[in-house]
Amino acid sequence: CFARLASTRVSPSVPPPPSSPNHRLQVVGKKRGEDSLGVSGRSYSSTAPKVDSKAYLWSRYNEMKRLVHDLIPPGVCNLLNPSTIYANNEVNLDEVDIYGFDYDYTLALYSSALDAMIYNKAREFLIQHYKYPQGISRYDYIPNFAARGLHYDIQKVSSPGVIVVFMSRVLGLRPVPDEEVLQLYGGTHHVPLHQVSGFYGKGPKMKQFMDVFSLPEMTLLAVANDFFISNDIEYDPVHLYKDVSDAVGMVHIKGYMYKWIMQDLEKYIIRGDETYAVLHRLVSNGKKLFLITNSPFSFVDKGMKYMVGKDWREFFDVIIVQADKPHFFNDCVKPFRRLDSNGDLQWDKINSLDKGQIYKQGNLFDFLRLTGWRGSKVLYFGDHLYSDLADLMLRHGWRTGAIVPELEMETKVVNTEQYAQSLTWLQALTGLLERMQMHRDPESQKVLQDWLKEREELRAVTKNLFNPQFGSIFRTCHNPTYFSRRLCRFSDLYMASISCLLNYDLSYTFYPRRTPLQHEAPLWMDQLCTGCMKTPFLEEMTHIR
Repeated sequence: CFARLASTRVSPSVPPPPSSPNHRLQVVGKKRGEDSLGVSGRSYSSTAPKVDSKAYLWSRYNEMKRLVHDLIPPGVCNLLNPSTIYANNEVNLDEVDIYGFDYDYTLALYSSALDAMIYNKAREFLIQHYKYPQGISRYDYIPNFAARGLHYDIQKVSSPGVIVVFMSRVLGLRPVPDEEVLQLYGGTHHVPLHQVSGFYGKGPKMKQFMDVFSLPEMTLLAVANDFFISNDIEYDPVHLYKDVSDAVGMVHIKGYMYKWIMQDLEKYIIRGDETYAVLHRLVSNGKKLFLITNSPFSFVDKGMKYMVGKDWREFFDVIIVQADKPHFFNDCVKPFRRLDSNGDLQWDKINSLDKGQIYKQGNLFDFLRLTGWRGSKVLYFGDHLYSDLADLMLRHGWRTGAIVPELEMETKVVNTEQYAQSLTWLQALTGLLERMQMHRDPESQKVLQDWLKEREELRAVTKNLFNPQFGSIFRTCHNPTYFSRRLCRFSDLYMASISCLLNYDLSYTFYPRRTPLQHEAPLWMDQLCTGCMKTPFLEEMTHIR
């Protein structure tokens, strides 16, 4: 409804523009007089009759709206395939001989039911072990509240009371007005660099939540904040952050999550047959495979038997569990230890990493020395940009593939007609505002203010299609999110799941698209919502930029 209102706004006082070809050229094409108005330091006199600026602006608006409507051909909103692999760098699979995998949210994808279980158990720990108010138990898990990649301000304090703020301006469960955000950060939206989270996103003043498992933790932080604020209870935000983090950690450390999944594999593990298909195809084509995961062997073994079969270990040349990533990739202290078939530690010295054996801990430096697998012939897949991928790309030159499960849902949103129309009109309206801002008379300024208001409404519409609180994990208005920038920096390829590999030949070369820089793009139409469709040059659009 909101989008429909935005897309049909027309000033009732303005008659519809004539439809003759001559008039169309006059309205849509470049105007020498209009250009002259934008040149500072010059003035002109004319005996021509004065133009009604308000009528002129609305006629340009209506003409642009018709043009945008005609610009979206049938079927354009269904061009993106959720199973596509996207390239940040050129990757030739023919040159990749060794494929490596993380386990959780890479080989094994989990249903959303797991998030609610983690949240409920952590909430129980928070109340029972940390003696938080019983009232927090009234907050049920909110499935679509949080989004991956958010920054959380651990210690932002305001007087009176204490509040904690998401970078996306949500306090507790409610949005924070811009004015309040400005007060919190000393009159600016800018957060100083020294306060932003470190390389691995872990503070000290900001924490970035980069892992899919962090969604329940963010939701619990939000509801605990909301409870204290709603009940006017003073609390220390640093203590709250640590207690919630510890409570969620206990769910993992005490093995609850592992137990739930192993007790009901069918409920929690999804698309396991696709995991089998990927591994089988790679091995059948002579590729070497390895697994490096932080999860324990008993848990991985049960899940892999469910997805791949009892002989799953035969697919892998090296299997490493409880690796303690990211330390595995940047430390050279912990030696490898071998586990027997029962998962018990052995005492022998590790001089080789043998197929069929299970190894624990270790470090990448010994891994490289013992396998000789180096450089761009290795492609490793993981879901955590920092723990799984960053060190491998920056320190060791491996190829990296990011698994981003949210990509499937976001692609479906981008494929909707509502998104295509809203975004295309938003782009057109922005260009119109930029071009028409030279009109400074009071009536024109009122029109421009109406357009600015509509632009903000359109931004809200496109954001809410993804997530009403935080929008897309990839973009905020015209800018990429911090998560998106890290994704481009630390991954050569990214995709919704490893099953996307099934759509490509193993000699396929992925080429990144050349996305225009601001000074390279003469038309905003080169960046249509589809992300891949290039529109023929339209003479009528040259006035936008």
